[in-house]
Amino acid sequence: MNLPSLLLMSAGLAMDATAVAAACGCSTPRVRPLDALKMSLIFGAFHVLMPLLGWAVGARVGRWIQAYDHWVAFGVLAFLGGKMIREALGEPEEAPPDPFRLSLLLPMAVGISLDALAIGFTLPLLGASLVPALAAMGGVTALFTLLGLAAGRRFGALLGRRLDIAGGLVLIGIGLKILIEHLQSGT
Repeated sequence: MNLPSLLLMSAGLAMDATAVAAACGCSTPRVRPLDALKMSLIFGAFHVLMPLLGWAVGARVGRWIQAYDHWVAFGVLAFLGGKMIREALGEPEEAPPDPFRLSLLLPMAVGISLDALAIGFTLPLLGASLVPALAAMGGVTALFTLLGLAAGRRFGALLGRRLDIAGGLVLIGIGLKILIEHLQSGT
């Protein structure tokens, strides 16, 4: 697998992380540099660890995981999106919910990196070298997460609190997209 193909594949895998980051950027009044770094590193790390796990586990177990990854991703993202919507429609809190809490970042990272896990099973078949593939997936995801946060902050500052609902709908939409794509493809 050549470098341009590897980068394009990594960019495709990073799209869910970008959208989730943008939704999080919309839902908080302030994104501190440390929060942005934490989210980008966690999302990037999961886009390294999950394909590595996929590579290590192999095709036998991979078929079983791949049969359910879309349901797990949908469940995690729908739950988090529903929680965002419920909180946006509820009584205003003294402080808005913090989407950068580790207790929220880790489930989001798992949900958005399940496709990367499935890719890990196929990397040897694609002729990809392990270290460059993992570096590309993690690096591109971390960069796209930062870009998504910046875009979310920009639109969040322009449109205000009503984007909390939109952010929740985006998370649910990403979950539905993953679910529908997998169900249509028969995997």
